[in-house]
Amino acid sequence: MPIYKTKYLTPNPENRAEMEGLIARLREIESRAANLSAKRNPVFEKRGQLPPRERVQRLLDPDRPFLPLYTLANYLYEDDNPESSIGGGNVIMGIGFVSGVRCMIWADDSGIGAGSMTPKTMEVCCNVLDIALKQKLPLIHLVESAGANLTNFTVENWAGSGGMFKRLAHMSAAGIPTFVILHGASTAGGAYMPGMSDYVIGVEKTGLAALAGPALVKSATGEDTDARALGGSEMHASRSGLVEYLAPNDDTAIGETREVINRLGWNKSSHNTVTNSAIPPKHDIDDLLDIVPVDFQKPYDMREVLTRIVDGSDFTEFKPRYGPGTVCVNTKIGGMKCAIIGNNAPIDPEGATKAAQFFQLADKSDTPLIFLHNTTGYIVGTKSEQNGMIKHGAKMIQAVSNVQVPKISMYIGASFGAGNYGMCGYAYDPDFLFAWPNAQTNVMGAETAANTMKQVFIARAIRKGEDIDDAALEQEYETIRSHFARQENAFYTAGRLLCDGVIDPRDTRNVLTFCLQTCLEGRARTLKPNRFGVARY
Repeated sequence: MPIYKTKYLTPNPENRAEMEGLIARLREIESRAANLSAKRNPVFEKRGQLPPRERVQRLLDPDRPFLPLYTLANYLYEDDNPESSIGGGNVIMGIGFVSGVRCMIWADDSGIGAGSMTPKTMEVCCNVLDIALKQKLPLIHLVESAGANLTNFTVENWAGSGGMFKRLAHMSAAGIPTFVILHGASTAGGAYMPGMSDYVIGVEKTGLAALAGPALVKSATGEDTDARALGGSEMHASRSGLVEYLAPNDDTAIGETREVINRLGWNKSSHNTVTNSAIPPKHDIDDLLDIVPVDFQKPYDMREVLTRIVDGSDFTEFKPRYGPGTVCVNTKIGGMKCAIIGNNAPIDPEGATKAAQFFQLADKSDTPLIFLHNTTGYIVGTKSEQNGMIKHGAKMIQAVSNVQVPKISMYIGASFGAGNYGMCGYAYDPDFLFAWPNAQTNVMGAETAANTMKQVFIARAIRKGEDIDDAALEQEYETIRSHFARQENAFYTAGRLLCDGVIDPRDTRNVLTFCLQTCLEGRARTLKPNRFGVARY
């Protein structure tokens, strides 16, 4: 079949400037946590410790990629001021390589509130454990946390926190190794992080794990004691047996962890998914900043995006003349086969039918699915209803709910209503879900929601024989529009963990390649599970 020829000829400086502004905003918000944490670096230095972000940096292989996760967690949730709210949830999360092994990294950011939990921290931790279990990724947790922040901790946080330990038990039983480096304090429920892990590397003088600190022990039992006797790494290495390896400092502990992982031979249990056959796209991915409008109401051709992210800008389109507003293609990214669906318009009955068949064929051929969202939803109106929009949309949702292949979603524009569901949105358990900074998601767009309610108010007034107050109507319109507009932007939804993170559009190909490799490597891995996790003796 002929290769699609790009129609992009003229740069769009106005759109580029808007997109670059959103990317700059993303980086500025992300930097807040790092900058705040860095203010505590003198304290770490005085203790002879490495700062949390430097611990992560030294743990990771320097020449391999790292995929950050949940960098905006808790943004606009605890603090609703866009100019001061801190993202990240007091943790540093991501997937990277340690001694050549792809691992899930979890580091407590003890530079912020001593690493205490924010309202969204527990949910972030459970999410990354779910990813690690699904993708069969060893977990490395760099521990130093004050645990629950009792000033904002709720009974829901406490009840949900048990899910972290349950997931660790499931990982151990599944045969996936888990590691803890005990850099600092891990008390109360946090003491079960090393307790539930397979390998614990404790740091002398600073590492500590105890169910209760000296103050709580004194309050509960009247006993006078000190922190090191209660739970110091030295005690655990010699008396309790909680610590397997004792290190004199952070740097040595990280080195020992890398050595232990290297000796596991983990990569022997999975086929190598890294390929050298990837062909770069023929067109510059930087063009996306011009091509994709920041305003989702402005149309563009999804094929222009495809030519800048797929191998050789080459793809085979499935049923291009049937339901043409829904674009389905077979192609490769990073040398790996994949099936991609994108939107050029609302999803109509034909597009939904085509998509359902496309999903089933991808599942049958064991081809990963990638969803590029840019849809205002399933099309409405008399014609579409009479043509079976409900039943055909249901087909699409049935198919996306039940396919067994890897699913990776990317919000690159609008993703509204049930169209989000059919395109494998948040509720449909994609293996990974990222958003561009211009993306907007909600039950419907802000303008549509406000106009809908405006019509409802007018109809109600007419039905009751009341006069229509134009000023009051306009005020109500603006209230609803503002309410929806605030919730639909990518930064707000990422703060509520409705995606795994927000990325620069120019990183799309690299992120998709990394995610595909992660999914395929995990599926190719053979584990040696047991009925129960590894118990400590």
